[in-house]
Amino acid sequence: MSERSIDRRRFLQASAALSLAAATVSAAETTAPDPAEDVTEPGDWRSNPLIQQACQVALNILKPSRKDLEHGLELHAQSLVFESYGFSPRAAVDGDAIRAAVEADASDVEIQDMRESMSMNRAATDPAEQAEFKQAWEAAGVTCIFQNAGEEGQSVMRLIKRLAHFTYLTDLLPDFLPKAATPDEIVAAKQAGRHCLYFSGNGAPLTEQWVSIEDELRYIHIFFELGIRMMHLTYNRRNMIGDGCAEPANAGLSDFGRAVVAEMNRVGVIADCAHSGWQTSLEAAKTSQKPMVASHTTCAALNPHIRSKPDEVIRAICDTGGLVGICCIPGFLGGKGDISVMLDHIDHVVKKFGPDHAAIGTDVAYTSRNAAAENKKTPARARSRTRWEAFWPPGSLGSSAPEAALSMAWTNWPLFTVGMVQRGYRDDDIQKILGGNVLRVARAALKDL
Repeated sequence: MSERSIDRRRFLQASAALSLAAATVSAAETTAPDPAEDVTEPGDWRSNPLIQQACQVALNILKPSRKDLEHGLELHAQSLVFESYGFSPRAAVDGDAIRAAVEADASDVEIQDMRESMSMNRAATDPAEQAEFKQAWEAAGVTCIFQNAGEEGQSVMRLIKRLAHFTYLTDLLPDFLPKAATPDEIVAAKQAGRHCLYFSGNGAPLTEQWVSIEDELRYIHIFFELGIRMMHLTYNRRNMIGDGCAEPANAGLSDFGRAVVAEMNRVGVIADCAHSGWQTSLEAAKTSQKPMVASHTTCAALNPHIRSKPDEVIRAICDTGGLVGICCIPGFLGGKGDISVMLDHIDHVVKKFGPDHAAIGTDVAYTSRNAAAENKKTPARARSRTRWEAFWPPGSLGSSAPEAALSMAWTNWPLFTVGMVQRGYRDDDIQKILGGNVLRVARAALKDL
């Protein structure tokens, strides 16, 4: 039996296909797994109850036939999967180290930096965290994440911290998770059976001195040289580039913002309007001379929300040759906010704008099973003011049943593919949505440099 067939069998066993079959497949179609093919090893992702539970919740919603399930899993294994925006699996922090820092009167900023650094790169230094980190990647079957590698904002010093964390992670795991600098390196990672990260900056780095437009823009190219290939124009709130999605005024792109988009086009950075207001997004798309994106969003036609995009904006993005990545945040999706609703949003993009412009940017991460226990070791801190990047309008994050979010767990990527198979998508269109479209846009950004 081929390695790919064994992988498919493993997934079927791990997802409790036999119990699912009782509800969705006739007894005649159900065949027991061959014990001789059960090659579970210590540390295998099939032994992870967190991954198993999320898988079962999604299967209970989708109820795929055995034919669709097997075809979807095989197609997923064959495909280059390039997430349009997301997060590498998060490690648990070292609770004892944080407790010691708190007892030494570390500031809130120090503690936050410790937490962020540990969650982002402890998988490179702690054997237990590394094992679970690799489990999550293997279960998801993702080739590359367009990785959030910049704390939300425009300050050069603020943006470089997260970039350093993920550079460190990829430097220490070169045989498993290297940093990709070009789309060709992502293709090579898939061919070699590895994974990789492609960096997004989460903000345009500015000098913030306001001497001249050219002076403000000079760090965009520097961050490109450091590996950043996509940048947010705004993050929820207004900045000098334009209005964010949480601003009620919806004032649009500034003259300076047009210069920012032009500079991103020039140096090879993809402009991302995922957190921008509708008018800012529309005007940025009409300004851009290269494909731009809303890397992790939803469709306002299905659920009008500050983080969604109306059809007029989606059309403008598509007209650049860009794409819309559908996220996995229940409150942004609306309705039940589960995997089925997420697939509805993909359907809307595909049916109205074509399969060349849809992608998946989950905006969620797998978190280590050890996180809760380690967090309990850290002393309680006094409540602080809401951080700027968390300045959301009341109620905009929504609420949902825990099962809804669990159905879209990051490790459930193979079931996103199964869901598209169920809905009758052609294999080549599914592969575009899984990663082909993001790869195409990434190539276009670097064209003619």
